Amino acid sequence: MMRLVQTQKHPFHVVDSSPWPLFTALSIFLTFSGLTLYMHFYSKGGFILALGLFFLVICSSFWWRDVVREATFEGQHTSFVRDGLKMGMVLFIISEAMLFFAFFWGFFHASLNPVPEIGCVWPPKGIEALNPFHVPFLNTLVLVHSGAMVTWAHYSVLAGNRRDAISALIFTILLAIFFTGLQAYEYVNAPFGLSDNVYGSVFFMTTGLHGFHVIVGTLFLAVCLIRLITHHLTKKVHVGFEAAIWYWHFVDVVWIFVFIFIYWWAFPVEV
Repeated sequence: MMRLVQTQKHPFHVVDSSPWPLFTALSIFLTFSGLTLYMHFYSKGGFILALGLFFLVICSSFWWRDVVREATFEGQHTSFVRDGLKMGMVLFIISEAMLFFAFFWGFFHASLNPVPEIGCVWPPKGIEALNPFHVPFLNTLVLVHSGAMVTWAHYSVLAGNRRDAISALIFTILLAIFFTGLQAYEYVNAPFGLSDNVYGSVFFMTTGLHGFHVIVGTLFLAVCLIRLITHHLTKKVHVGFEAAIWYWHFVDVVWIFVFIFIYWWAFPVEV
């Protein structure tokens, strides 16, 4: 290691060989294969989906562990490396925005020009749309408050106030879990399903994709909470926490668009 440090002529981190990118890719392939089979009612689809998710969590955890070890204990993340990580996170969020853009494109394509097969109206005939000012509005308040809490946690870290940062981050995670619970309650009690024409498909795919991002963001923040408690993060170096905050604010903004267009704008108003 000393010889490597002496001969290295650049400030970047040359990553060691790792099996986790390959295993994670295979886990993602298994997960989406199982999801496809499950949505087409194959008998083993649910089992394959659960198996893929299990391996995905395991591989991601080990990969994340290696990155944390490189940053915290090996000191491999120089300022140049941290700038690269930030740029990578920005590009990742842009790619996620493009993914949601595709789903919104499908929503507007179906809703602005409803075809005769669904009655030339939106929501389609036979669909009882959810009231946006019940659970969806409560979820909006929950998610907006979680964004305020995570911002409080960030400024507390910058001020060196670990106690307030930990408290604010705990509140953020609890609000995120509450949001997911409300989303599950809404799904269970929805008067339509995924296969109920284009409305059900667009609704569940878009809100479900957002819900998945909420779960990922919750895990992201939980890891940051553990690292904050164990003194991994300082007020000068906390790139992982900043990335989690950016991701969480992205989830907040996407939900605002989901609430305005898919819940509120598409809700029929009685004249």
